Amino acid sequence: MKFRVVRFKKTGILFCAVCLLAGSLCSCGVSSSDVLAAPSEPAEKESDAVQISRENPADTSQGSHLSGVVPAELEYIPDGYTSPAEHAGTLNKITYDTWESFTYEQHSQKLTKEAWVYLPYGYTEEQKYNVMYLSHGGWSNENTIMGTDTNPRSFKYVIDHAIEDEKIQPLIIVLPTYNNTSGSDSGDYGLALQLTDQFHNELVNDLIPAVESKYSTYAEDITPEGLAASRDHRGFGGFSMGSVNTWCTFRYCLDYFRYFMPMSGSYGIDGGEMAAMVQESGHTAEDFFIFSASGTSDFAYSAFRSQILSMANDSDGFFRMG
Repeated sequence: MKFRVVRFKKTGILFCAVCLLAGSLCSCGVSSSDVLAAPSEPAEKESDAVQISRENPADTSQGSHLSGVVPAELEYIPDGYTSPAEHAGTLNKITYDTWESFTYEQHSQKLTKEAWVYLPYGYTEEQKYNVMYLSHGGWSNENTIMGTDTNPRSFKYVIDHAIEDEKIQPLIIVLPTYNNTSGSDSGDYGLALQLTDQFHNELVNDLIPAVESKYSTYAEDITPEGLAASRDHRGFGGFSMGSVNTWCTFRYCLDYFRYFMPMSGSYGIDGGEMAAMVQESGHTAEDFFIFSASGTSDFAYSAFRSQILSMANDSDGFFRMG
């Protein structure tokens, strides 16, 4: 398959990527494919949608390891999707305790942080839900992507409509922040790079347990073993610096996540190093699914594309284009 990204507006990339990941998250426990989606040559013109053109569709007859079917084309965001839906999900604030990032292991400075949790319309404790953790970019916080319960943003409406129209399965979306001791931390580029590299401690030890002990997910319990056993039902994604946060999660948290959605933010590690990193963690090419996207007019496009192509071309076949 050849993937072509032709939209650079943030909402469009988020919508199409989340829709794909929501369709890919397993509900039957089968393992996923090592498919890596990446942009090809820049499109000739800008468009209002992310489109994927598929050549030589994957042959699934050799086994059932594919995590999901990538459609031949991802559709435009329908008219009306940025307005409130009749059957709306809810945004719920969750507060949890964690520790200052740079001294996390010493547990010397306790922090109380907030995240927002999107629950789909009709959420019930009688049903288990897949979970997508979605990270904001620079100069942002936990309110940026979906807003709050009293001031939702248009992306929240888009997800409401997509679930209402059965384009994606109902899922839980968690909107955290890697901001540390200040709400303006993400506005300092160098600091944000360091904080995303530290965020995995808080993510696994504090945030996931706080969310998945409160809401109905596939985690039978919030022990490391319970979270690892439910990794087929958990994804992490982000845009820009949130994409860097996604690569860090991929690096440090493969035990707990199978699905990854980095968008327009590179990590500065070539394909060979990335493959070695995964192998050193004890995982194989069958243990993850990456959907990557970047707008061709995004300033981060060139570096991001170079990383994806390096992963595809310089990893001795460990990463493969899907």
